Amino acid sequence: MKLNSKEALNLLNSCIGMSRDDNWITHSKCVGDSAGTIAKALNLDEDYAKALGYIHDIGRRYKWNNYEGVIPHAINGYNYIKELGYDEEYAGICIKHSFLNNDINCLANDRDYTDSTDPNYEFFKEYVLSEYSIYDKIICLCDLMCKTNIMTIDKRMNDLLTRHGVFKNTHYHLLETNKLKQYFDNMLGYNLYDLFPEIKENL
Repeated sequence: MKLNSKEALNLLNSCIGMSRDDNWITHSKCVGDSAGTIAKALNLDEDYAKALGYIHDIGRRYKWNNYEGVIPHAINGYNYIKELGYDEEYAGICIKHSFLNNDINCLANDRDYTDSTDPNYEFFKEYVLSEYSIYDKIICLCDLMCKTNIMTIDKRMNDLLTRHGVFKNTHYHLLETNKLKQYFDNMLGYNLYDLFPEIKENL
């Protein structure tokens, strides 16, 4: 079953008040809207990109203690979207957005770190080896440009490092994040930041 951006936004809004705070909902709206802007500039499906962005963190609708693994929002989101009957590509973004470079070790911090103690470790490890579509990559980038508003990668990374600290994969993740941004700069033929004049307001 397909999911359009209006339906995805309704799913997201239905989660208001369900978790510790609603900042993740504002973040998800920013990711979806930003993803739509990039997709449109690349002559891709704007609505599809927005839908993926809106639901990428939908697993945060659950309390953390609903799952004993160490990446609760990824597996909870994946299972939730599957249970609703939507296609694999929609459920998959709930997992893929956390890992760059098709690598389970390429993630922003250790708060959500996956290792062999996680009951879903092997599933995650194999899942992220599957091909990332251009839309998956857009969501990965937008997730690393959006807090509750869109900002440069440098500012967003500073936010993550300040809040969560530096871990063994931080340098690797920073390098891959910048490579991903350069990938889209090359596709566009100009600096991706030019699509978002509001970034200057968030410096």
